[in-house]
Amino acid sequence: MLLATVAIFAGLGLLTYSADRFVDGAAATARYAGMPPLLIGIVIIGLGTSAPELVVSVLAALQGNPGLALGNAYGSNIANIGLILGLTALLCPIVVQSQVVRQEMPLLLLVTAVAVFQLVDGQLSELDGWVLLVLFVVLMGWLIWQGLRRRGDALASEVQDQLDDEVMSLSLALFWIAIGLLLMVGSSRMLVWGAVEIARHFGVSDLLIGLTIVALGTSLPELASAFTAVRKGEHDLALGNVIGSNLFNTLAVVGLAVVLRPLAVEPEVLTRDAVVMGAMSLGLFFICFRKRTGGAISRKMGGVLLLVYLLYTGRLVAVAIQSAS
Repeated sequence: MLLATVAIFAGLGLLTYSADRFVDGAAATARYAGMPPLLIGIVIIGLGTSAPELVVSVLAALQGNPGLALGNAYGSNIANIGLILGLTALLCPIVVQSQVVRQEMPLLLLVTAVAVFQLVDGQLSELDGWVLLVLFVVLMGWLIWQGLRRRGDALASEVQDQLDDEVMSLSLALFWIAIGLLLMVGSSRMLVWGAVEIARHFGVSDLLIGLTIVALGTSLPELASAFTAVRKGEHDLALGNVIGSNLFNTLAVVGLAVVLRPLAVEPEVLTRDAVVMGAMSLGLFFICFRKRTGGAISRKMGGVLLLVYLLYTGRLVAVAIQSAS
């Protein structure tokens, strides 16, 4: 029990550090390759912050714990909106100017609706996984097209400022890509092992562990990125990272995990977790498109998002305690 707990916390700490280094190295390498700043923000930074979720979920699926993989992805989506955007908006209201970020919001709603629809029959099949992966490829193509077409977008200037603040040589960037990836795999193995052992010890499902401890831990890179971006006034980057991460989690992370290991879905995933994920995505959409506030996420709205997350997490903890008793 003690060793499993140490493995979880050590794995989370190392995972957060390695993911941050991996994204920095990938962004710097993309810059040396001549990739436009907007594409770096959308593809490298926006999706790269979800690398921990991808590695953890793939390892969990390969080791026969698909519930942990699904809980990690959906739980991270909920944490990204409720915890990360909620806390960030409380720190400083988030004002969105990027048209690309605004155009991603309806896509997030559509992708979430597809994910919820796939849960209705109580299982996620290999075909469901391939559908999600095909949608991910289509989405990536659209995002790249947008990135090439809208070079003057507000997000591009924020990414450029961030790259200018973090100058890295090409050799160092390549080093951090390799080392970051290796550390992510190693730390993810520690995290998955510890999470499974904790679940077995207390008699709770892998899904609950994935929705709580693992999801919170793998969302830490997004939290750090959001805080840093808002402190620098890079609001579009903060929100863009969250939306990009949720799109990546729902399509690529779940899709790849299900292709590797199809699973029967517990009824609570549809009636509880998917409902909360969908409601928070819809709420974020309306907040960002409110004309009265100019699409800003105010401190008040941030507090509401955070409260919803805390109530949801409290419910999960209550279920876990009940299962363990």
